[in-house]
Order: sequence, then C-alpha cells, then structure tokens
Amino acid sequence: MFKRILILSASVGNGHTTAAESLKKAFEIKGLADEVRHEDVLKFTNPLFRRLYSNAYIDLVNNLPEVLGWMYDRLDEPWKNEKRRLFFDKLNTRPFVKMVREYDPDWIVCTHFLPSEIISDLKAKGKMSTPQAIVVTDFDMHAMWLCRNYEHYFVALDETRFYLESLGCPAKKITVSGIPIDPKFSESKPKNETCAKYGLDPQLPTVMLSLGGFGVGNIETLLGPLRKIKTPVQVLAMCGKNEELKSDLEREHKDAGVRIIPVGYTRDMDEYMSASDLIVGKPGGLTTCEALAKGLVFVIANPIPGQEERNADHLLEQGAAIRSNNPATLGFKIENLLKDKKRLECMRLNALKFARPNAAFEIADRLAELGN
Repeated sequence: MFKRILILSASVGNGHTTAAESLKKAFEIKGLADEVRHEDVLKFTNPLFRRLYSNAYIDLVNNLPEVLGWMYDRLDEPWKNEKRRLFFDKLNTRPFVKMVREYDPDWIVCTHFLPSEIISDLKAKGKMSTPQAIVVTDFDMHAMWLCRNYEHYFVALDETRFYLESLGCPAKKITVSGIPIDPKFSESKPKNETCAKYGLDPQLPTVMLSLGGFGVGNIETLLGPLRKIKTPVQVLAMCGKNEELKSDLEREHKDAGVRIIPVGYTRDMDEYMSASDLIVGKPGGLTTCEALAKGLVFVIANPIPGQEERNADHLLEQGAAIRSNNPATLGFKIENLLKDKKRLECMRLNALKFARPNAAFEIADRLAELGN
C-alpha cells in the first residue's frame, strides 16, 4: 500500500494527460494508495517554454506535418541526442523540485518523456531519489523516451520490450502492459442501448470520425468523401474542443444517404465507441487503444508522420485496420468494407485480440508489486 503516488504528464496533445488520468483512476479503484496526484510538468517550467512546447506540436500537426515526421526520424537514434539534457538545465525547475519534495511520493509515474527526462536529470545530480516508472504511450519506442535513471518501463508490445532489451535495459525492469486507457473502456455496453441514448439508428452502420481531443486537422478532406457513400450510414463527427467546427456542421443541410451527427467535447467517448462500427482518423496511441478495446475497425486516414505512421503499421499487421492514402477513395473503401460483413467481423475480432483494455490496472498492480 502506497502513501502517495505522483503521476506526471505534459499537456502536448491530449493522449499523455488522458493516460495519466486513466492511471490515477486505476490506482484509486484498486485502493493501492492513500493519495494519487496528477500534475502537468509544464506548469512548473517558465512561461515562454510552456507556451512554445505546448503549442508547437499542434501547430506542426496542422501546418507542417512533414517537418514533424522529419524531426521524429532525425531524433530517433538511441543516445545520440542525450546532450539535450543540457537544455533542461536552463529550465526553471525549482518550483517542480519543491512540489515533489513537499509531496514526498513513494513513486513517480511519467506518461510523457519530458517529465521522465527531468526526473532522470535530477536523479543523476543527486537532487532527487524517488523511484520513477516510465509509461510509453505509443506502440513503438522512440529514442526520446530513453533515459539513464529509472526503475521501470511499461511498454505496449513484446516487440518494444525486445527493442529496449537490445539497448541494454534489463528484462526485469520492463513490463509489457499495453497503453493505459480509462477502465470504463473495458465495460461492455450493448450497441442498441448506446444508440438509443444518443438518438442513433441501431440498424444503420455507424462510422466515427475522430480528430482527437482538440479537434485538429482538416476535417473536410474526410467528411467530403464520407458524404458520397451511397449505402445509408450515420457519421459521428467528433469535434473535440473545436466549437466552431461543431457549429458549422450543425448548420449544414443533411444528406439523404449520410447522416452527419456533430459531437463536441465529451467524457462519454466509450459510449459513442460502443455505438460505432468503424473509426476513421489518425491512429494516436490512446485513441487507437480505446478503439481496439471496443472492437472498432480502424480506417487510417492522414496519419501524422512519425509515431502515428508506426502505430498504423502495427494495426495493419494485426489485421485490425485498413488505410486510405487518397481522400478521394476513402468513402469507396469504407463502403466496400461495410458490404463485406464477414471481413468486417474478422477485423473486429482481430481488434479485440490486439486490445489491452486493462492496461491501467496491470500497471497499477505491477507497481504495487515493485513497491513491496
């Protein structure tokens, strides 16, 4: 039984903070700690760095994804860029160190490489001795996740474990757990019930169009082809926090064949997924794992170069996804898949087989073992 667990994320996109909140919930449900605290490490850096770091990723996704992919590949050389720690020395980490020391956690759990890097650097300098666990929130292990001072890694795949071992990480310090998602995604919710709750026709195929929690990206390149599907379908357009997009879609004239239902930011994504058959969009780590837990077939469209391209490869290898490289053919590919019910069911079962819906609980249990 722990007294205090500190979970650290970085508010870059939505996935890392979602993973942290999922772990917090798992610890609380299991009753493994008296107190669990989740903090965004960017709160404890200087304002300029915080603004640049949090906005840069979204800006690159929207405007220069090819640059993001180039940077991802360029930096993915183990230990070559280890001197980047010198950059963190310039950060104002005193408020962060003060918070950690005052909280005095039994373990620190990081769901982003930035806090794990800072903790590792502080441990190397003798300024901190708290054990830390690193939870990798993509299927592949990018070199940015590597650090010298840690007690345990949690990864998504056996392949990732093998890669870490090839770099000299002891097997006993690695657990293949999957990526932590909210425990509610492991709950079975009948499609008929969820369709009725959200005014959906349970007899029609439901396609979820996902843009992530911030509603980024050019949705029209995806919606346009979906509107041309001749088979009657209903499309859940998940707009996230993009209220302008949601309002624009609500003002649209409804097509006879394709019904578009815009959905704003919601905490009920598990229920919307329970009502769906397919998910179309970018295969981010958390969105992918949530969809797999619900047995959704992924239709990969416009993956962000870098980690999402690699996530896409894993989905395709497992037979749980199709990919549309040309927006003009997106509706055609979806329509063909929906007509082939045998193939669709096979892919749904592949998704469920690949899923790790209880990853957050597995991580919490393993940390409890390590703490004894």
